[in-house]
Amino acid sequence: MITIDIELESARYPVYVGRNGLVREELWAPHLGDGAVLVVSNDRVAPLYLDSLATGLGGRAFDVHVIPDGERHKTVTTWKGIIDKLVDMQARRDTQLIALGGGVVGDITGFAAAAYMRGVRFLQAPTTLLAQVDASVGGKTGVNHVRGKNLIGAFHQPASVVIDSATLDTLPKREFNAGMAEVVKYGAICDAPFFDWLEANADRIAARAGDAIDEMIRRSVENKARIVSQDEKESGVRALLNLGHSFGHALESETAYADFLHGEAVAIGMVTAAMLSEQRGLCSTGTAERIGALLGRFDLPVRIPAHLDLTRLAAALELDKKAVASGLRLVLLQDIGTAVIDRDSSAKNIMNAMENNRA
Repeated sequence: MITIDIELESARYPVYVGRNGLVREELWAPHLGDGAVLVVSNDRVAPLYLDSLATGLGGRAFDVHVIPDGERHKTVTTWKGIIDKLVDMQARRDTQLIALGGGVVGDITGFAAAAYMRGVRFLQAPTTLLAQVDASVGGKTGVNHVRGKNLIGAFHQPASVVIDSATLDTLPKREFNAGMAEVVKYGAICDAPFFDWLEANADRIAARAGDAIDEMIRRSVENKARIVSQDEKESGVRALLNLGHSFGHALESETAYADFLHGEAVAIGMVTAAMLSEQRGLCSTGTAERIGALLGRFDLPVRIPAHLDLTRLAAALELDKKAVASGLRLVLLQDIGTAVIDRDSSAKNIMNAMENNRA
């Protein structure tokens, strides 16, 4: 079992990476207090892994709240259901929540933990690749608004993260591939050797070879930990983690979270951002093609569907939560492994990049 320590101004906690972590009591016991436990999962993950988590909790009594699966349920209404469950439990300040599921479960559970009695402890048990390499680490929690993704939320760090890579054995191929977009992102923004390694090991990763998967998760989490430790609440360098996300979130909101998984939208967004970087003269020609080629090895979409209205997408970008008073803030590339925060791309630049990356 690999242990990665996350050290922030507000908190310090371990991330455990390895197979069968859910059932290992020694990973859970040190981070649970004496209060009541509420496990939040979804209707797809709970039947698969709730019993394993129960084993890891060592016979500890706990309540369960199951939410529907899918990004379209990441809403205030679903969040309120968790709060109502806590109230029904007469949960106190020493209550702790465990998020068992993917990024939606982790985000919405974390937000409930941040809000209930102004903050209670929560722990992460991510079961999708995207959640394991990205959403479960760093303390971002929240829900979507009909007009934009993650517009409502809070920073609330977990007490620990248990990444059981064995849960990926049951993850559908499409969801696994979607998680690879976030993995590729780390190589693109800050770790060129990791990008090279992903290119060299893409076939083994796609085959879900255990050692390759654990190495990939470890390097992804370490990259995120390094960035988040410098900038916990995204006032600076942490924004680099959003490569492809502004375009991706616009795609998700404009399609009502129905057409793309999050990672699929981010994949398209990364290639669009790389094209914009090339057009602006920030990086060399061929950067977008190289990123697109690696994403394509995991069957990820890389182009904006032809039927989408680019004017509406551009308008959705303006509402993205990463925008600032001075204008839209995008993450662009100077090279594979070197990203920059950009505030100088004109509306024309952005529209041209989207047009050039249209299917």
